[in-house]
Amino acid sequence: MTKIKICGLSRLSDISAVNACMPDYAGFVFAPSSRRFISCERAAELKAALSPGITAVGVFVDEDCGKVARLLNGGVIDMAQLHGSEDDGYIERLKGLTDKKIIRAFRVKTEKDAEEAEKSRADYILLDSGAGSGKAFDWRLLRGINRQYFLAGGLSCGNAENAVRILHPFAVDVSSGVETDGYKDKNKIAAFVAAVREADGII
Repeated sequence: MTKIKICGLSRLSDISAVNACMPDYAGFVFAPSSRRFISCERAAELKAALSPGITAVGVFVDEDCGKVARLLNGGVIDMAQLHGSEDDGYIERLKGLTDKKIIRAFRVKTEKDAEEAEKSRADYILLDSGAGSGKAFDWRLLRGINRQYFLAGGLSCGNAENAVRILHPFAVDVSSGVETDGYKDKNKIAAFVAAVREADGII
């Protein structure tokens, strides 16, 4: 069964929307450059309202290892997603500070990019077209990949079903694809979750 991650949550209404349809992961963005950035205090408030059945993922861009570990070990988030230039050395240092799982994001423009992602020391890899660009990449570049991955980039209610049926990713990750006018749309979130589950034959 393909897992589902709804990323970039910033309001309590976003939490209510995901609690209603129970995806597997909810993402909080801690990168100051993102329009979806939230503070640690806001993230703690949102996490407290999140259903215990949903894993909270913190998204970081070249953040200090210590800060990431504190948020993980303090229970503000359950997993970390690295979206910057973090290498295997950074991942090993972070693993030395926490036993929580780590996702490493990779931008895929060529088959070699996918091959390099496979070698990552992270617990999971995420394959994207860019740093939250909201655009899909050429899925044919993933034909040779032999590692489970999160698929991101340009996903929406309209193509989620095809993505699952064609690629069978470990998980699908969506943010802008479930927004209206820059904010999370509860109807689009519900439709996205339903599309993925329908592709998996769950509903």
